[in-house]
Amino acid sequence: MVGRFRGLQRGWHERSKIEKVEFQSMAMWHVMPWIFFLSWGAVPLGLSLRYETLPLILGCTLIGVAVLQCVHVNRTLRRSLDHFLKRAEPPRRDLAVSFVLMVMVLGLVLALQAVDGGKDETLVLATMFAVMPYGQSLAFAVPIRAFFIRFAVIGTATVAGFAAVGVRDGRLVGTALVIAFGTLVSLLSSRCGAWTLSVMWEADRAREVEARLAVAEERLRFGRDLHDVMGRNLAVIALKSELAVQLARRGRPEAVDQMVEVQRIAQESQREVREVVRGYREADLAVELAGAQGVLEAAGIDCRVSGSSAGLPVAVQSALGWVVREATTNVLRHGDPQRCDITLAITADRTTLVVENDGVPEVMPQGPAGSGLAGLQERLAAVGGTLDFASGNGRFRLAAEVPPARPRQDGPQQDAPGRTAMKKPKGSRHEPARAARR
Repeated sequence: MVGRFRGLQRGWHERSKIEKVEFQSMAMWHVMPWIFFLSWGAVPLGLSLRYETLPLILGCTLIGVAVLQCVHVNRTLRRSLDHFLKRAEPPRRDLAVSFVLMVMVLGLVLALQAVDGGKDETLVLATMFAVMPYGQSLAFAVPIRAFFIRFAVIGTATVAGFAAVGVRDGRLVGTALVIAFGTLVSLLSSRCGAWTLSVMWEADRAREVEARLAVAEERLRFGRDLHDVMGRNLAVIALKSELAVQLARRGRPEAVDQMVEVQRIAQESQREVREVVRGYREADLAVELAGAQGVLEAAGIDCRVSGSSAGLPVAVQSALGWVVREATTNVLRHGDPQRCDITLAITADRTTLVVENDGVPEVMPQGPAGSGLAGLQERLAAVGGTLDFASGNGRFRLAAEVPPARPRQDGPQQDAPGRTAMKKPKGSRHEPARAARR
């Protein structure tokens, strides 16, 4: 039993916020008909029936059909809501059955009124309840105008029925008013919540499309930069190679000069491609911190960022920027966090980045998150850093540390006329190529 409860709790924490809202709304819509059944139907009617055979038979039958109304509307709510959210076709058969049950309840109320089987006020309450389950299903299935037209017809027919069994004057007006009240309650309680869900799902889909567009835009930028870098250089290499072939066939010594130039252009292309890839892969820590705070707060998570990245080397900023990206992704994907704290501390001994959030499920999901943390460990290892993470008591803490590093040097190194590049450490595998060019 305990294991099953924990499984349900885990399943609840693994749901997204929209899924939780939808689940809570469905639970409320399932309970609502039964509340009205007890408060407006079964209890008042059962206490006011005359203890005679016919009123008792009619009253018990009415209560039984009302129970069927509640059961049926519970069974059809999901299909009706899915139609409103544009996930399924309209549940026409379910609506027809719900309509028939409503007509049966109203007919039994009229029969009790005709035989004077109960108090007038309890029969009025029963009339108000009778339209609720059908109205709840209909509110999801048709436009608001069609909803009001149908219930105007239902209300008119019901008032005419009460007039036919002898109800007169103010009681007819009261009957019309309670039917209108029940209609509005069923419409507002169902349609408003469904509209809110529709807006939330639409916003979620918009965010997903926006993320895909951002990825596509970044891919286009990366492809455009590579095209700009490689297109001209490859064309020049092809022309000079062709020229070198022609010169070599003629025994001209200039062929060697042309091939040396081809080698130089190829090495220059390699350097330019590395610059493009470096600019694509490096992350600016200050930008990532601001972006993480904006994304988390947009998702309804209170995010506090403290510390400044000023003075940190580019390589360290890039590694810690990727930590912020991965941590932000994990906060959004897993659990139901309410608060996230990001702290950056720079001391003489080390630079520490800590990301801590609440709302973590007891069992953390495996898979992409684990591989993401492994990738962060590799990135930090490249700058001599370490990564630690721990989960417990509903909180997750991710801590990245890098050793002290030399501050940035002013003035970039000139790597080629008209171009600049970051310094590379001595002993790099690119030194022989540079030496050859010199």
